[in-house]
Amino acid sequence: MTISSSLNAGVAGLRSNATRLASISDNIANASTFGYKRVVTDFNSLVLSSGSRTYTAGGVGASTQRLISEGGSLVSTSNSTDLAVRGRGMLPVASRAEFLSGSGQPQMMLTTTGSFRIDADGLLANESGQLLMGWPAAKDGTVPSYPRDTSDGLEPIQFALNLSGDPTTSIDMSLNLPATATIAGAPGEAQDLSIEYYDNLGTSQSISISFTPTVPASGSSNEWTIVLRDSASNDAVVGEYVVTFDDGRASGGTISAVTTVSGGSYDPVSGEMVVGVASGPIAFNIGSIGDTYGISQLSDSFAPISIDKDGSPIGNMISVEIDENGFVQSVYDSGVTRTIYQVPLVDMSNPEGLIPMDGQTYRSSPDSGAFFLWDAGDGPTGDIKSYAREESATDVATELTSMIQTQRAYSTNAKVIQTVDEMLQETTNIKR
Repeated sequence: MTISSSLNAGVAGLRSNATRLASISDNIANASTFGYKRVVTDFNSLVLSSGSRTYTAGGVGASTQRLISEGGSLVSTSNSTDLAVRGRGMLPVASRAEFLSGSGQPQMMLTTTGSFRIDADGLLANESGQLLMGWPAAKDGTVPSYPRDTSDGLEPIQFALNLSGDPTTSIDMSLNLPATATIAGAPGEAQDLSIEYYDNLGTSQSISISFTPTVPASGSSNEWTIVLRDSASNDAVVGEYVVTFDDGRASGGTISAVTTVSGGSYDPVSGEMVVGVASGPIAFNIGSIGDTYGISQLSDSFAPISIDKDGSPIGNMISVEIDENGFVQSVYDSGVTRTIYQVPLVDMSNPEGLIPMDGQTYRSSPDSGAFFLWDAGDGPTGDIKSYAREESATDVATELTSMIQTQRAYSTNAKVIQTVDEMLQETTNIKR
């Protein structure tokens, strides 16, 4: 019956506008929620088959969609671990409760912003109990290669809150020895250099290096004897080498030969010689044969250029920094900064297909498509902005305008139902 379909259409209109009002209410309620993605409600007409002489009202249906790819503006904060994604991509997070339960690999969820703090367990968690995830770095600060199409390599970022230190295992030396010191008649004075290193307990030790020229009876020897002494071994000699320098036109001043007297042998390709100190072996890189980097012999001055070494003393962690490429660095009161994790950005073909979860987090689904873990700032993704949060995507003025329209539409549909009721009442009166 046509009049009955009108009643059903009015009821459908009430239901659809109620759905739209619910989404508007949710948007307004979360107008101050960081990272909130607004919900929109679309109306779709329903068409029923009708005869040539009558029309059957189909009514309307409502469908909602969360605009996950639509971001809010960024605002600055004073916390270094307040993070927001500037551009495309999402941060990987995991449930703190799931991780602490020890039930295995926690499920990866996604978010675009978060105020993360180090909790009592050393985990970087936000106010919703979500843990920021990343790839762990090696001891030297480099991040190994991990699979990019799965979350298996990710783990919740966790800091060691106690003291931390690393022993020194390699030292690169770049310095110049005076060529005039190996000429006949030169005084033959040794050049001394002391290099600090850290032992297995984080204690500062030193290696004293003396460079003694070989002074010939005539001409120039271009030869130096290098002796290394370890302070942790009562200044015992841990290595002695005789280094000869080239005086040719093409490669003058570079190393031409190294003879090992004691200590580890010299590698002419890598330029390293390994000496054994009290805490273990240390690789000294003095430069390879013919290489301009490392030790040279030129002119008339002794000039240490640079000493690069690894290792660090014992220190307390005082702060955490996360750069735009997602590298998580712990800063110690000893002045050492160490890279310990890298946070990737997760990208997928259809962000609107993600499943919304509590706390502005999302879970992948077949509708969102396969995801890929990018280095922040690489590929289609944006970068990571620290000291920042993403505001809600809700525009209150727009939502209030939509609410007025929805109220009017709801009232009009209610009027349709009232009118149909009066008409049915008239039909009932006719039958009496």
